[in-house]
Amino acid sequence: MHIAGSRLDHVFHALADPTRRAMLQSLASGERTVSELAEPFAMSLAGASKHIKSLEAAGLVTRDIRGRQHLCRLQPDRLAEAHEWLSFYERFWTERLDALDALLRQPDREIVPSSEPKGDDR
Repeated sequence: MHIAGSRLDHVFHALADPTRRAMLQSLASGERTVSELAEPFAMSLAGASKHIKSLEAAGLVTRDIRGRQHLCRLQPDRLAEAHEWLSFYERFWTERLDALDALLRQPDREIVPSSEPKGDDR
């Protein structure tokens, strides 16, 4: 679990930045050069490369060097791991909210907090 947890730490750290999330979204439609990834943000190639290195460290992106071009490609496996981790909490909250919904849909009745005496207990 420690290794998987460490990988998730890297993934969520990489996803914490809006620029990196936008780069991943761009890569979802195909490989891009570092220049193409940098262009929407008006940033230097060095700045874009730092973001890409963070994505690479998280295992979200691979970079192939072809001559002078650096081509980046999305690696969705780590996103799938993060999704699996988040799915547990989605199920957790869905169950809790479904239970609350069922409780709220019950016919009106007096709700007495558990710390107060009920009926003949006074």
